[in-house]
Amino acid sequence: MDMLTETEAPPRGETSAHAQRPPRERALAIEAKGLVKRFDGTLAVDGVDISVPEGTIYGILGPNGAGKTTTLRMLLGIIDPDEGVRRVFGHDRPHDIARLIGYLPEERGLYPTMKCDEAIAFMGALRGLTLEEGRKRGRDLLEAHGLGHAIERQIRQLSKGMAQTVQLLGTLVHRPRLVVLDEPFSGLDAINQGKLEAMIRELAAQGTTVIFSTHVIHHAERLCDDVAIIAGGRVPYAGSVDAARDSIPAQVRLETRNRDGRWRAALPADARHDIKANGSHFWYFPVPDSGIESLLKQLIEGDAGVLSLSIERAGLHDAFVEIAGAAAARALEEDAAGGAEA
Repeated sequence: MDMLTETEAPPRGETSAHAQRPPRERALAIEAKGLVKRFDGTLAVDGVDISVPEGTIYGILGPNGAGKTTTLRMLLGIIDPDEGVRRVFGHDRPHDIARLIGYLPEERGLYPTMKCDEAIAFMGALRGLTLEEGRKRGRDLLEAHGLGHAIERQIRQLSKGMAQTVQLLGTLVHRPRLVVLDEPFSGLDAINQGKLEAMIRELAAQGTTVIFSTHVIHHAERLCDDVAIIAGGRVPYAGSVDAARDSIPAQVRLETRNRDGRWRAALPADARHDIKANGSHFWYFPVPDSGIESLLKQLIEGDAGVLSLSIERAGLHDAFVEIAGAAAARALEEDAAGGAEA
């Protein structure tokens, strides 16, 4: 029986029964243990462990140079680890099941003189589709994603965002069970980023496993079931986004009219302080052991001039700082700022 037919995702718009199961009850699409890779004697990846349940959205989050791309390439069998093992759908030779995998590398590249449907068909042919079937599916995908008007255009006639969408559709045309995207949001404007997020969610709803690398925290926080935080070639945390956020106590966000007074003794010594343009003061710190009621009483009695007070769950950024360290977090922010300017 044709393997592609056996393992296709459900028809567009339908949700697989597998995708409805809780992630922790699903079989593993990817399992990696102790991956190590060196280049010219330099340690690029140092003992990475990753487990990705089927039908989930999994993010590899870290700054540029942290080892994200090297890790993805080892998982896919593009390069072999120096140490450790990796399995994709139970196979330790990912190339043997290449037809089940779609891969969008960080280095984008399409033949500029190819028409859009031809480019998608060519990518599908690399994964076992006939060119005729690839063109048919390519036209359907282009129509479904608002690019029906561009079917006959050459790649060189497209905007950067449109060309990247065509390459992504070529990654999906053979209907893979696993989609691996290396920095997929890089270079996209806000509108195309939103479209890509919607596409990733739809793939997961259909039962496809999606793993992507990124240095932009809000993409991982909005999309991912699980993340691996990677820094310096190591993974200090791999698990659910919720567990990462809950590893840090809830934070108090306090806005006051006044800056000083005896009420300041109620705040932790390491409370973070920001002054806004309107002159109000914001303070951020963990919920004190004594509770919010006691804190609020001291603030009122001490004439802090409370303008607002809220308790906020820690974000993934706070968790990243706690887990990977301030230096890695600064590098992540610089990478994200550089990507926004590109």
